[in-house]
Amino acid sequence: MRRKSVARFVMLGVVAVVATVAIGFVFGFAVMWLWNWLVPDLFGLRPIGFWQAFGLLVLARVLFGGVRGGSGRHRWWRHRMRERWERMTPEERERFREGLRGCGRPAPPDSAPGV
Repeated sequence: MRRKSVARFVMLGVVAVVATVAIGFVFGFAVMWLWNWLVPDLFGLRPIGFWQAFGLLVLARVLFGGVRGGSGRHRWWRHRMRERWERMTPEERERFREGLRGCGRPAPPDSAPGV
């Protein structure tokens, strides 16, 4: 039983890696095709090859998309915070709100000090 689950896990890992590489190649070819179709005529730049397009894709991902693994981690964090919020008493919620009032945002006009 244990060997079957390990084999399934390894097989799923291999399938995930192959699918990720295949998607990377598809997007690399799409970037190369779009670049070579548009950029030379519009801006007078040279056509690029596949690996240059793939490098542009990776660079764009790092610059604009970050290197995180996706949005699943963020949904997990949001779900965890919602659970914690629902377990709080009204007094704890108000203390939490009070603690957030000075976190980088200007204070609301009705709570200005000295007024």
